[in-house]
Amino acid sequence: MSLPDYYDHAHQLGEALIQRGWMMATAESCTGGLLSAALTDVPGSSQWFDRGFVTYSNDAKAAHLGVATDTLERFGAVSEETAMEMAGGVLSVVARADFAISTTGVAGPGGGSAGKPVGMVCFGFAHRAAGGVSTQAITRVFDGNRRAIREAAVQFALTTALQLILPR
Repeated sequence: MSLPDYYDHAHQLGEALIQRGWMMATAESCTGGLLSAALTDVPGSSQWFDRGFVTYSNDAKAAHLGVATDTLERFGAVSEETAMEMAGGVLSVVARADFAISTTGVAGPGGGSAGKPVGMVCFGFAHRAAGGVSTQAITRVFDGNRRAIREAAVQFALTTALQLILPR
């Protein structure tokens, strides 16, 4: 994965956000700021990107994004439930944001288990809707070393976000 791959998708995402008049923000765990870096590599991204949170620890997820301790205990940090609470939490603390992406996963090389293997990443996507905040989660398992997994996660987050917000 190279910077131009990120750049093209981040640029397209920015254009789609501008078309909708939306601002976005991120909450990252396993990608550790790489998603926010990809977004802010686009000149003028301040028109559509407000901020990014790197909430690597469970304490940070709870303190800064309002992820419930019960969610972390029942489902774990790497879960669709946590990913959705992270993305929704961004919108609850960033009044200016209309759309949020979260990432939480096992980038490796260690830390995996039978149920949550190395390469498993849960993504949360949230947007403000008429009745409040709408969230959804998607889980993917990526191959490769730590760097490849994190880069694949960023690429997936960008392309999925673009698909979700493009006017139909």
